[in-house]
Amino acid sequence: MCLARVEQTIIRECPNATNFDQLHPHKIPYQMDPQDDRVESALSQLIDHFLPATEYEDESDAEARQDEILERVHATIERHQPTDTVMDIQHLGDMIKKRLIRDNTSTDKAKKFSSLYTRLLTQPVLSQKWGALKFLLELSGSREEGDRITETAAPVNSSIERQENDEQIFSMAFSGQGLHRLPVREVPHNMGDPESRIGSQEGMPTKSDLLAARGDSIDPSEQVLLSALPFTLLGLSSTPLPFNTSPASKYAVSFPPSLPLPLVSLLHTLAEPSLLYKSLDDFVHGPADGVDGGGLVGQSLRSAIGNELRGYVELVGGLESQIRRAVAAAERGQGILASGVTLKRCVVWTREATMGLRMMSLIVDKTKRQKGGQLISSVHRFASDHGDPFVRAFAERILAQITRPFYDMLRHWIYEGELTDPYVEFFVTEEAPEPVSQTSGNAVAKSQNDDAAAAAAAAAAVAAAATTTVKPGATSVWQDKYHFHAFQVPTIITEGFAKKVFLIGKSLNFIRHGCSDSDWVDEYSKSTSKELRYGDTAKLEMSIDEAYQTTMARLIDLMGNKFKLFDHLAALKKFLLLGQGDFIALLMESLSANLDRPANTLYRHNLTAQLEHAIRGSNAQFEKADILARLDARMLELSHGEVGWDVFTLEYKIEAPVDVVVTPYSSKQYLKLFNFLWRIKRVEYALGSSWRRFMTGARGVLKAVDDLVGADWKKARCVVAEMVHFVNQLQYYILFEVIESSWGDLQQAIKKPNVTLDDLIGAHAEYLRQITHKGLLGGASIRNGKKRTASDTGDESFLSQLHEILKIMLQYKDVVDGLYGYSVTEFTRRQERDARIEARTTQGNWGVRETVRFFTCLKYRSIFKL
Repeated sequence: MCLARVEQTIIRECPNATNFDQLHPHKIPYQMDPQDDRVESALSQLIDHFLPATEYEDESDAEARQDEILERVHATIERHQPTDTVMDIQHLGDMIKKRLIRDNTSTDKAKKFSSLYTRLLTQPVLSQKWGALKFLLELSGSREEGDRITETAAPVNSSIERQENDEQIFSMAFSGQGLHRLPVREVPHNMGDPESRIGSQEGMPTKSDLLAARGDSIDPSEQVLLSALPFTLLGLSSTPLPFNTSPASKYAVSFPPSLPLPLVSLLHTLAEPSLLYKSLDDFVHGPADGVDGGGLVGQSLRSAIGNELRGYVELVGGLESQIRRAVAAAERGQGILASGVTLKRCVVWTREATMGLRMMSLIVDKTKRQKGGQLISSVHRFASDHGDPFVRAFAERILAQITRPFYDMLRHWIYEGELTDPYVEFFVTEEAPEPVSQTSGNAVAKSQNDDAAAAAAAAAAVAAAATTTVKPGATSVWQDKYHFHAFQVPTIITEGFAKKVFLIGKSLNFIRHGCSDSDWVDEYSKSTSKELRYGDTAKLEMSIDEAYQTTMARLIDLMGNKFKLFDHLAALKKFLLLGQGDFIALLMESLSANLDRPANTLYRHNLTAQLEHAIRGSNAQFEKADILARLDARMLELSHGEVGWDVFTLEYKIEAPVDVVVTPYSSKQYLKLFNFLWRIKRVEYALGSSWRRFMTGARGVLKAVDDLVGADWKKARCVVAEMVHFVNQLQYYILFEVIESSWGDLQQAIKKPNVTLDDLIGAHAEYLRQITHKGLLGGASIRNGKKRTASDTGDESFLSQLHEILKIMLQYKDVVDGLYGYSVTEFTRRQERDARIEARTTQGNWGVRETVRFFTCLKYRSIFKL
């Protein structure tokens, strides 16, 4: 039994020692090879270990017995025929690990073996690691195998009888119409003899021999196909596997028709990565400039795919070296299968690469006609929405490369306020200086799919916006120079985050160009600029928040302290909205004499002189010189028959960059409000001056003629009082209920913490909308989510009616002034008559007889009755 175990171990561990001269030291004529010496020493140690000398035999008998056994071992090795064995150390390690897990209740031994196995692989000294593991594996199972070999003949005979009994059952199953069976091998009666057992295996073909014989009958053989496989994997034609040359079907490969179906199936699997590589290689080397190339992000995608393809080429190069060694071994007669390189193994080795090529091909198909944020979003969906870890990891690796141009544009925008986007890929766009032609826009729209059609429509909207008239002043820099496009925002950031980024860059650009503070922007960029990359979301959000707070604080500080935005808003309220009451009263009193004259007789220098007089005579003189220098008096366009009251207006000049908040449209609204309030103020001033004159004359002049026009004056005073009350209430409502209330809301809005310039613009626009709409000027209003203009709400007709009422009041005031003039004339006539009567009476005469004419009095009575 021990001898059998020694022979079995030697046969398994010395498969290549087929020549006796390699092992037997006595048959070497001159000197022994060091390797043979080690083999001879190992055999001697094995024999001493398994067959030691006993105490009942002499030393010479023991040596003779061991020499006889050594001769028998050499003879056994000479009879042994080697088989083509693939030395796969990974497979062998897995087998040992599985046996340890199967034979032991705990996994401690398997874990210990894994640790030792890892250390073994890292040892550069040992060259035959596979042989060492194989030897240990055979030693661990040799006892059980020896026990099975040395069983008695009874079990062997019983197995033979059992086989004969099963013949009938198998013959029925494998009938003539059924499956074919291989002929049953006769088991010799001397199966228990190791020499007979070994000798019986010499004539039987192994599985490797059968596969090799099968492969030799294939035309072309597997060796030829393996030789051509590297060219096929790289998209190059070869003799057995040519590619089609026609442009219509260039992504197609032809297979020899004589190949069996299993081999064709393997070639189909191997053709997939070759065709994918060929199409991706064409994409990488295709046009990479302009819109067709996808811009900078599209070029980065090509570069990323090119890097992945270089890794694939390296894999094919390693596979080619393995194939060359296998072909060289086959040419030496060792067989193509001896090296372990087959088409099936090539399929296994290229499986992961094929998945990567599929992924890249899918990305290319999804991102056609896309650029910038849309392209990044399409790739990001694979990383965020896909459940396969391989797909997610691959997409993350691609994203890390294709997002570099995007983050570079983002860095320039949030740290310098400059837009470096030559292919319009960023979600912030700048107006084009010239409109895009309609023909080019139609050509682009026809060539895009449904997803890209939306992008084309948005791009057309941007081009159309460029054709509009550019507004003067800083308004164009802030509101019209840059535009935000939500469709270009990549999914790696949120839309709210993108809007904050848009506001940061626009603020920096406005500080540089609108506020002429480029030194601060340059210093800020040098101190805070940092590299941005994909994957570091927390760092990016922190950088954006810091940049947002810094730029907004600097911009609001410039607008409030350097350019005095809040002082200008207060000045507009004081002078154009009649908030400075003493100034307005003095101005109207000093201008009343001039404004009563026809408009064509007025001169601007006279109006300016009266304006300066009103400033010096009121508390307006304590305002800042810059505020007073912006205030000016001018006349509107003259029309025939107008007086000075109709064309006079005040103007407050707004310059950049304050005109970002107080836009030209806002200035027109302020002018409209001033003209309306000035007209009301004129009616109040006219009625007030007439009322004071009436009340003064009521104690003297009007009392004297009470018998003649007393009833008329009673009605006139009641009507004038009603008019004064109406005008005062109207003024109170507009000045206090509307303007002061809206001014308080504006102050609250502009004093909020972390306020932005857009917040200031929106608050001021809402302030103007409120005072124009509530101030009866017919401004646009929003009700139930819909914007309603003055024509929709009827405010236009109401405003015209109000103007007519004010005009009637002035006409009535003129009539009452005429009545007062008649009353004074009548009082004077009566005084003169009384003087004449007294003089004639003194002279002794009886007075004077005269006829009193009531025509003028009847005229005014008829007016009051109407």
